[in-house]
Amino acid sequence: MYGLFRPRVLGAWRVPATGPVIYAVNHSHNVDGPMVMGVAPRPTHFLIKKEAFIGPLDPFLLGIGQLKVDRSTADRTAITQALGVLENGGVLGIFPEGTRGEGDFAALRAGLAYFAVRSGAPIVPIAVLGSSDRPGRLIKALPPLRSRIDVVFGDPFDAGDGSGRRTRMALDEATERIQKQLTAHLENARRLTGR
Repeated sequence: MYGLFRPRVLGAWRVPATGPVIYAVNHSHNVDGPMVMGVAPRPTHFLIKKEAFIGPLDPFLLGIGQLKVDRSTADRTAITQALGVLENGGVLGIFPEGTRGEGDFAALRAGLAYFAVRSGAPIVPIAVLGSSDRPGRLIKALPPLRSRIDVVFGDPFDAGDGSGRRTRMALDEATERIQKQLTAHLENARRLTGR
């Protein structure tokens, strides 16, 4: 990532050095996941849609520890693998909106709350800004080479209410808490970076 772009990484020191962690990353461009993997202080296992695992990308992504997920169903294999990453004290990366979009955390899916409440792992919000500002001249699907992309890590927080409940209502409440935290982090990151 440092060879192709000019990432500016802010707040990476906030990531807990050990133990399970969930990265909640906004998603407005294809390069957001690789950018976080390239600049994060700890190795990351992202849940990635199965459609991305094509051709030579399939063995490469699996080889670097990424997790294939079928978004059309409750993919039990992906869920088990993701919980395994957290149980082993690793870092799980999630795009809480479920797909690329505005990257504003406006429509969260329940997966992030499920993993956070089930595992008890803290969530570190991450805002990737500048990746979708304009297309590159050589490769339209990528930001311009050597362009600045900001990656802002926020303070870790717990999604649960401390009760240990895992009911549907508890997950809905956790999703609401998460959305408020992520939205506040994104606003702060935009203020901080001027984007």
